Amino acid sequence: MAVGGFAVDGPNIGFNGKVTASVVITCIVAASSGLIFGYDIGISGGVTTMQPFLHKFFPSILRKAAEAKTNIYCVYDSQVLTSFTSSLYIAGLAASLIASRLTAAIGRRNTMVIGGLTFLVGAAINGGAENIAMLILGRILLGFGVGFTNQATPVYLSEVAPPKWRGAFNTGFQFFIGIGVVAANCINYGTAKRSWGWRLSLGLAVVPAAIMTMGALLISDTPSSLIERGKVEQARQSLRKVRGKDCDVEAELAELKKASDVAKEANREPFLTIFERQYRPHLVMSIAIPFFQQVTGINIIAFYAPVLFQSVGFGNDSALIAAIILGLVNLASILVSTGVVDRYGRRFLFMEGGIQMFVCQVGVAVVLALTTGVSGTKEISKGHAILVLVLMCMYAAGFGWSWGPLSWLIPSEIFPIKIRPTGQSISVAVNFATTFVLSQTFLTMLCHFKYGTFLFYAGWIALMTIFVALFLPETKGVPLDSMNSVWEKHWYWRRFVCG
Repeated sequence: MAVGGFAVDGPNIGFNGKVTASVVITCIVAASSGLIFGYDIGISGGVTTMQPFLHKFFPSILRKAAEAKTNIYCVYDSQVLTSFTSSLYIAGLAASLIASRLTAAIGRRNTMVIGGLTFLVGAAINGGAENIAMLILGRILLGFGVGFTNQATPVYLSEVAPPKWRGAFNTGFQFFIGIGVVAANCINYGTAKRSWGWRLSLGLAVVPAAIMTMGALLISDTPSSLIERGKVEQARQSLRKVRGKDCDVEAELAELKKASDVAKEANREPFLTIFERQYRPHLVMSIAIPFFQQVTGINIIAFYAPVLFQSVGFGNDSALIAAIILGLVNLASILVSTGVVDRYGRRFLFMEGGIQMFVCQVGVAVVLALTTGVSGTKEISKGHAILVLVLMCMYAAGFGWSWGPLSWLIPSEIFPIKIRPTGQSISVAVNFATTFVLSQTFLTMLCHFKYGTFLFYAGWIALMTIFVALFLPETKGVPLDSMNSVWEKHWYWRRFVCG
């Protein structure tokens, strides 16, 4: 396998890698947790372009839009409006830090159930909101919901999936995020003309929350989590269920027990253990990968896609349709990732996607600079607006088969069991913290940097692509319990893990 630019032979240790009907159903049900995160990403941007919603909560934006010579980049520059979007991510950050202890104490599945129920309550409050305070309270509860599910679900998928197909199964989480985004954009389009449409859009978030919560109640916890909590017989049954009734699971069970016993013998606080020198590569990746995922700019573009397309010349309906097209392209590209991630590996997709996104972001910046002028006061033609949409779709496709699914996959598969919940927790917390800062500043940045905003993200994409080329080893097909060998053979990280 390719490791940091050098080829090494990965371990060929593994147990039954068969894909059974049970493991497929279990992983699909678990991955459906991504629905709530995706729905929220998609619904927020659309609702913030609806006139009745703005009239009720953000009338200053309508006044600004009515001004004759408004800079196209600055219409939606409102800190209160961005607080509506970004408050979820502060709550998600706090929840993800709590969730590491929660998943260790009550299991991955139960944490997903709690996340779903919390999100459901938040959605109901948002749908019935009468003032800004109710909106923000609902968003905070939604944040706790996605904080719990985003922490537990990728780990669940990596622990249940056969090593050979772990990448494909784990991309299911991102696929359901994509489904949530597209469904939300379609609902926004259908409700935009109605005075109560924004209530329906926000309130319907209870549907994906109910689906994933009921689904989570029907599946068993992961064998690793059950063993970690001393439930060996239940772990045996769970392993037999996902590997097949005719499969001898004792060898794999023994290996899981051994890993759990080693972790318990160490008896150290996981948040201290992860800072030890031997876990330096794990810590760096748990911070760098989610940070880089967000500074691709994808979530900001997904949040504000309707706002963004309105700003560059689309009408309200056209902007919502453009956002739906963007979501569908992203969804299709995730399916591409599912098909090739375990064949060509993680590094190949990261690099190809990075180059594609870089070219597209630079392209968008050039088109906007040439057509709207430096001040951003010139009107963009319909043809150029469509060119922006095409470039954004190519950008979304690049993200969909690289940094989208792989940023959830890598942190969930690289950690040994004793620091796995902690590592995933740090990863999700960094994701939320970065998203909060970017979502709180994007509309202001768009107002002041104008087309330079897209060059800002292009610069980060170039940096992260170089980082992957030099420092990310290939983890394709490596069993979770053998992952340390990947770091031991890496040209840079071996000095930490072998030292």
